Amino acid sequence: MMYGFTWDTSSTLSFALSILPILGIGLIVTLEAAAAGFAIALILGLVFALLRRSRFVAISWPTALVIEFLRDTPLLVQLFFLYYVLPIYGIVLPAFLTGALALGLQYSAYTSEVYRGGLDAVPRGQWEAATALNLGRGITYRDIIIPQAIPRIIPAMGNYLVSMLKETPVLSVVTVVDMLNLANLIGDRTFEYLVPLSLVGLIFLILTLVCSAAIHWLEKTLPKNGIALR
Repeated sequence: MMYGFTWDTSSTLSFALSILPILGIGLIVTLEAAAAGFAIALILGLVFALLRRSRFVAISWPTALVIEFLRDTPLLVQLFFLYYVLPIYGIVLPAFLTGALALGLQYSAYTSEVYRGGLDAVPRGQWEAATALNLGRGITYRDIIIPQAIPRIIPAMGNYLVSMLKETPVLSVVTVVDMLNLANLIGDRTFEYLVPLSLVGLIFLILTLVCSAAIHWLEKTLPKNGIALR
């Protein structure tokens, strides 16, 4: 007891253990949203990067404008647009899909720049060799350039994965039942916010450390000269 305040550690621990299964449900939703959003970002980012490298200005310039728009507008604005504006035009998406799509669109602008940097880092001689062999542009990208670019982009992609994971609580504003949403619900019903919110923060810390360790391991494991895509 200190200054008239007592801290009942046993009841706090019991409360924390009792709400862990509930937060576990939100954890699954959080991981699913991050995985879906990152998959969208990886695919769409590569498409943006390739379109931006197009020889045709009518393709590269509009792509650059789209990338800048996605990168320079807040995630929350994009999320609200997808969730509240699209239904006006008859496009109604579930909250989870809307959240994953918003994450994917936002981070596709960042991953496209990572792809572009990785592709530019491939030695020019690889392009010249492909040209000398009379390989098509698509085959050159698939079999020569992209496999060599992948090891170079792993660290940056990993950083964006961690950032996306930490931004998933934003999805709670459109009723996605993630960990933060459930923690707030628990606090509203029990009038105890410290424990559930602290647990959410601790879980995110653990997830971030695990992801960072996995990315570091992958970076060390992948061959530096590229990987085979088929």
